[in-house]
Amino acid sequence: MSEEKQAPWIKLRENGPYLVHNVTRLTNSKGATLQSTETMALCRCGHSANKPFCDGSHKAQGFSGDNLADPAKDKCDQYQGKKIVIRDNRSICAHVGKCTDGLPLVWRMGQEPWIDADGADVAAIIEVIQQCPSGALSYTLEDEASDADSQTTAIFISHNGPYYVTGPIELADAPWGRGASRTRYALCRCGASKNKPFCDGSHWSVEFRDDDN
Repeated sequence: MSEEKQAPWIKLRENGPYLVHNVTRLTNSKGATLQSTETMALCRCGHSANKPFCDGSHKAQGFSGDNLADPAKDKCDQYQGKKIVIRDNRSICAHVGKCTDGLPLVWRMGQEPWIDADGADVAAIIEVIQQCPSGALSYTLEDEASDADSQTTAIFISHNGPYYVTGPIELADAPWGRGASRTRYALCRCGASKNKPFCDGSHWSVEFRDDDN
C-alpha cells in the first residue's frame, strides 16, 4: 500500500524563494497550467529571469525577506449590520479592489465608516468576501464566525502581481495578521512588500512586470 500523500506546505527560505511542496495546481493569468514538481522554488525577489521559478537572482540582488510592517496597524475592525458583521484587517490587504469594485455601496472609498454592512444583500456581501484574495475580509453570520475558507488547493500567479494561494496549504513561520484567513492569502513576488511574505500592493508603486504570467 502506498503511503498517504503529505499535506501541502510552503516554507520561506531566508532571504530566498518560497519552497512549495505537494501543490499540483499552479496556474497563471493567461489560463495556462504550469508544470509543477513535488517540491519547487518560486521566486519572491522579483528578479528571476525564469519567473515564477527561482533562478538564484535573490543572491545577486541582496534580497531581504524581513517583515518591516508596523505591528501597531495590525488590527481587525468590525462593521455591524442587521444580519452580518464584516471583519476587515487593512494591514494585510493586497489592494486588489475586489470589494470596492464588486460592491461599492458596501465598501465605500472616501467615506466613514468605509464599510456599510447593510449596503447590500447578505448573500452578495459573502460572495465578494469569498473573492478577497488576501484573506483580509471575513464575516460573522448569526453569531457564527467564518473566514470564507477555500478548499481548492492551488496557487494562481496574477499578472504583474502576487501569488494567490487558496486551500489548506500550510505557510510556515509567517507573521499572520489578526483575523487573517489561513486558506486565502496573497504572497509577494515583486520583492518590495513591507509586509513580507504577504503582498501589500507595492507591486503597483514599483511597477513590477512579468509579461509571461
